[in-house]
Amino acid sequence: MSGIHPFRVLRAKPLWMANGIITGVLALLFAVFYVGANIDPVGHMTKLPVGLVNADKGAGQVNLGAQITASIRKSTANGDKIDWKVMDERELKEELGEGKLFGALVVPADFTSSVTALTGTTTTGTPARPTLTVLTNQSAGSLGSGLARAATSQAAENASRQVGKELTARIGPAQAKLPAAARVLLADPAAVTVKDGHPLDSHSGLGLTAFYYALTLVVVGMLSANVISGQVDHALGYTHNDMGPRRLHRPLIRATRVQTLAISSTLMAGLSLVMGSLVMAGAVGIMGMDASHLPLLWLYSVCAVAVAGFGALTLLAVFGTPGMLVVTLVFIGMAVPTAGATTPIEALPGFYRFLAEFEPLRQITGGVRSILYYDAQGDAGLARGWVMMAAALVAAALFGFGVLGWYDRKGLHRIPVETTSAKPAVPA
Repeated sequence: MSGIHPFRVLRAKPLWMANGIITGVLALLFAVFYVGANIDPVGHMTKLPVGLVNADKGAGQVNLGAQITASIRKSTANGDKIDWKVMDERELKEELGEGKLFGALVVPADFTSSVTALTGTTTTGTPARPTLTVLTNQSAGSLGSGLARAATSQAAENASRQVGKELTARIGPAQAKLPAAARVLLADPAAVTVKDGHPLDSHSGLGLTAFYYALTLVVVGMLSANVISGQVDHALGYTHNDMGPRRLHRPLIRATRVQTLAISSTLMAGLSLVMGSLVMAGAVGIMGMDASHLPLLWLYSVCAVAVAGFGALTLLAVFGTPGMLVVTLVFIGMAVPTAGATTPIEALPGFYRFLAEFEPLRQITGGVRSILYYDAQGDAGLARGWVMMAAALVAAALFGFGVLGWYDRKGLHRIPVETTSAKPAVPA
């Protein structure tokens, strides 16, 4: 037994350097991923999908709604930040109900007739002001809906002023015959009203319950993988297990790396039934989260935990001790900013949009959002969620068992320093 005092290890430079590099890189990466993704959403916004509906029936040969929608589409004020999608009211309802739009601008059926009424010389009292309606969609993400609302409101106000200029120029000196209130309104004839285009229930977290529910599934899968991996190693006798003051060590059962991952994966598959059920019970049953399609939500929850857990087990098995850092970066560090729940994908820098194509949290969030907010429609993200989870499961299996099989063939076995049977556990 060495007589060196334990605190002497603090003098070892490699101890400080190794831990400093690892923790420093981790801190830097989390700052880059979290802050970098959200520092300038307006500046990075590209082609945010927003609906544009002209329901105006016109008056005679004049259709001001058509003029407004045409001018908005041709406007270069927003550059390529907004992707204006011209559609009718039925298409608008469908796409808002599938989360494909962050908002919309609607020109009502009586817009032209209401505007031209302002020029009538027989008008008495205060003329009724025409309206342009801005629709929001919090179910697609609060920040994205807010960005769409700001851009759409600005476009509506600009269009109103442009219509006012054209009307003023058209009637010319006849303005003097108009009532005072009509002359004031004529310069900016349309009022902009904001409405919720796809209302959510009160216990939907303003459109964020899908994200937090999906995050819970991923975190539960990730953390359970760490627990299962450690417990399997202990059961096989490769590691000890500290339980308070007691250190337990089982007799060694030699297992290949492939066999160890197979055992851990079997445990994960079985326990995901319990974990997925309890996540749903806690969120819906205890906390009262608004949810429908409960059998489908349960199945999706179980599968999401299992896939996230198996992916984490694979990384832990392949990379060993550094695997937990890799798991944390993949499932948390890179996943949360690219999930599209807080900042929309269209408002992320290009690198983060690339990550969002395959990051697991975004795919799982899309499926949960479809189940909770969009009547479990496949086009609303559920189909993509299932496909991407299946693809992730296959990729993880090929990567994990492929690399571990190569380890085993090369003789890179998990041989502990001490191979003798451990003595009965005694207080440490």
